[in-house]
Amino acid sequence: MTKETLKRLIDAAAGRVPADLVLKNAQVVDVYQAEIMQGDVAIIDGKIAGVGKDYQGKETIDLKGKFVAPGFIDPHIHVESSYVTPEEFGRLLVPHGTTTVLADPHEIVNVLGLQGLDYMVEAAKETALDIRYMMPSCVPATNMENAGAVVEAADMIPSFEKNQVDGLAEFMNFPGVINAQDEVLDKLVAAKERNLRIDGHSPMVFEKDLNAYAAAGIANDHECSTVQELKDRIARGMYVFLREGSVTQNLRTLLKGVTDNNYQRCVLSADDLQAKTMLEKGHLDNSIRICIEEGVSPIRAIQLATINAAQCCQLTDRGAIAPGLRADLVIFSDLAQPEVEATYIAGKLIAEAGNYLPAIKRISTENVQSSVHIDNFRKEQLTLTLNSSRARAIEVIPQEALTNEAIVSVQRDINDQFVFDSQQDVTKIAVVERHHNTGNVFVGLLKDYGLKKGAIGLSIAHDSHNLIVTGTNDEDMAAAVQALKEQEGGVVLVEAGEVIGSMALPIAGLMSDLSGEAVAEQEAEINRLAHETLGVSEKVDPIMTLGFMSLAVIPNLKITDIGLVDVTKFEVVPVSVEE
Repeated sequence: MTKETLKRLIDAAAGRVPADLVLKNAQVVDVYQAEIMQGDVAIIDGKIAGVGKDYQGKETIDLKGKFVAPGFIDPHIHVESSYVTPEEFGRLLVPHGTTTVLADPHEIVNVLGLQGLDYMVEAAKETALDIRYMMPSCVPATNMENAGAVVEAADMIPSFEKNQVDGLAEFMNFPGVINAQDEVLDKLVAAKERNLRIDGHSPMVFEKDLNAYAAAGIANDHECSTVQELKDRIARGMYVFLREGSVTQNLRTLLKGVTDNNYQRCVLSADDLQAKTMLEKGHLDNSIRICIEEGVSPIRAIQLATINAAQCCQLTDRGAIAPGLRADLVIFSDLAQPEVEATYIAGKLIAEAGNYLPAIKRISTENVQSSVHIDNFRKEQLTLTLNSSRARAIEVIPQEALTNEAIVSVQRDINDQFVFDSQQDVTKIAVVERHHNTGNVFVGLLKDYGLKKGAIGLSIAHDSHNLIVTGTNDEDMAAAVQALKEQEGGVVLVEAGEVIGSMALPIAGLMSDLSGEAVAEQEAEINRLAHETLGVSEKVDPIMTLGFMSLAVIPNLKITDIGLVDVTKFEVVPVSVEE
């Protein structure tokens, strides 16, 4: 801020010069004191000059008693999980009152390395939404899988030095932190030396292990699924992100642990949110409405999405309506059931009546395509030979990235190969390495996904994003893998050797170059075919649930291109179980 700009701000605040814009006759949500103030909001040069009465402006809008709240801030989200580009992501979120997000681009960085981060940063410049990135901390997430890149501490420092990122993103390798592994310490120290925030990820970590994780300087956690986990983390000085995503939905459960004494350490977040969910339900505005449904006062619900998030993310210039802060504002009529009518970012009207107002510009995606490399794949790699009729299977838990380890009885043919039984909800699941043409394929078993026939394949397999496919027979699974190669990633559904549904995601195999509406329409059709034609359980999201089955940092059992991973032990275990 220049001296001249500072003088203009002070003069407008004092009423000596007119503001650029005055929102008159507003009910202003004071998130500092959980009160409503009556009056005007004066804005100049993108900042709030003052809140009070009788401000004059070059432009005046009479709100006639409507509410004005700070813009919503999401402290942890993955743009790639929306299946659209950053430019389109911003277009979808801003009409719902979101003005700032802290995004972790570890999906694309796992595929393309820091070239992927560079693309995301440049693309974000074309949206009014303030997309601030964190440096992916775990690329790859574990040493039990092959990703498209490896990012070490030394690789991160140039981005730290040029302020390309706000901090170190979710540290998924919690065993590495707890055990003080050397390469993990290098990353932590690189961030701490520069006073950068370090985000957490510690599902089902307790007691001394949690103490060790918090002692490392981890500031928060978004992986709590129980009230006890929430309390344990807050007691250790961490913030807890109350997650309401497309699949992982812990908000209603965790709200049972939010009290007058600890709510200031709680923040609303989405983590993984599909375009379809944004269009149908919204974003943090939907989370706020859920909070109110669960008995949280409206102003407190807004605090969880504004001032708490700003303080957690060390954003001292936003999160409230006060002199000198950024004029990021949302307007609505009903405090008890807030529906965003307008969104201002840095003092400019960006969305109104559900419409994003700026022109849409997109950067070239040429350098982030052609990411499926599986020249050595053969159908024969999908066979699963078992030395026992008892086997480990990944058991789906609806609405969770968590899974169980199930011991199932299976049928085998004369060659001891797994045979699908239509009376049993157990199918093959395979991960096919797609980054370096290694030819790696590992096959395991999936329980309670519900597939009755055919196959479903994705290039969205958190977090290394190899190809993942499940099916009732090898022919359809192989056809799905081949189709993913031909369309450069995305989603495919196969029945009797034919592709019956698809969604191409040519940008790193993760994002579409289409509009959010087009992507949502494709996703809805995929979901319909998966449920109605292939028999996938109505309790699970066909795409995101399958994509989480390779997330080898979320307990209990997951699969990678290297093997079946017991996440509680962080080691590879056999599929077969001794009789």
